[in-house]
Amino acid sequence: MVTSMTGYGKAVNQLSDKKITIEIRTLNSKNLDLNIRLSSLYRQQELPLRQLVAKSLLRGKVDFSVHIEQTGVAATAKLNLEVVEGYMKQMAQLDGVSFDSSEHKLQLLEMATRFPDVFSQESKEVAKEDVAAIQQVAVEAIAAVQEFRKEEGNVLELEFNKRITNIKVLLDQVVEEDKERLAGVRTRLEKAVSDLKEKIDQNRFEQELIYYLEKYDITEEKVRLENHLNYFMDTMSITESQGKKLAFICQEIGREVNTIGSKANDATMQQLVVQMKDELEKIKEQLLNVL
Repeated sequence: MVTSMTGYGKAVNQLSDKKITIEIRTLNSKNLDLNIRLSSLYRQQELPLRQLVAKSLLRGKVDFSVHIEQTGVAATAKLNLEVVEGYMKQMAQLDGVSFDSSEHKLQLLEMATRFPDVFSQESKEVAKEDVAAIQQVAVEAIAAVQEFRKEEGNVLELEFNKRITNIKVLLDQVVEEDKERLAGVRTRLEKAVSDLKEKIDQNRFEQELIYYLEKYDITEEKVRLENHLNYFMDTMSITESQGKKLAFICQEIGREVNTIGSKANDATMQQLVVQMKDELEKIKEQLLNVL
């Protein structure tokens, strides 16, 4: 089974006093690159969430966003009077106005409430119910991402099947073309020698000719290439996605295709090799997204 590293998942849970929303976006990456955005109040949950994501998503660039919106009584914020008064006194000194003046106090208060930390939540403790809810929403969001990845993987698998089949068809054409290739090479060499109009040792000529033709023989490369193509298809059918393994097999496929091209010494066969390389490059490009 092929699984993509590209995915998206979202889960929401509405509690009595808050709404928990988790969004996950994933892209391709060689390793797990996890970025978690979480309110400072719930920062102690970052490590458990990291462990959960690492265990489930394995690889990819993961953007994990947790948004908690207070919707009930707990959303009521408390004014931090000491902080507000401190801001007001400092601004009064800067402006050279009287802090005790009621007229100035109203203006200073309006400006002070725009500064950070003037409001504080009454409760700084995270309830166990909230922790459990965040974990549950994270599990649901991860499940949504995994489902998305599987669907994307199915599309990629169809693409890989198409490209591998195309390479097999081209390999069959190479095999057909190869039947007459060595005979043609032998004929050209014999004609070139006869054109020299020099007496030669026929036995030595046959030995050299056999050695020369063996250098251009691609029988082993054809067998290995066919085995690699079949191995690629078999690997895709494994239950767990095998992105790195498929990439290694692609390297071996490319090596055999290149060797066939270097030994071809035939324009038609080299054109077929170019087409095989084109199909292989399309596979390699898409493999970057495979888990």
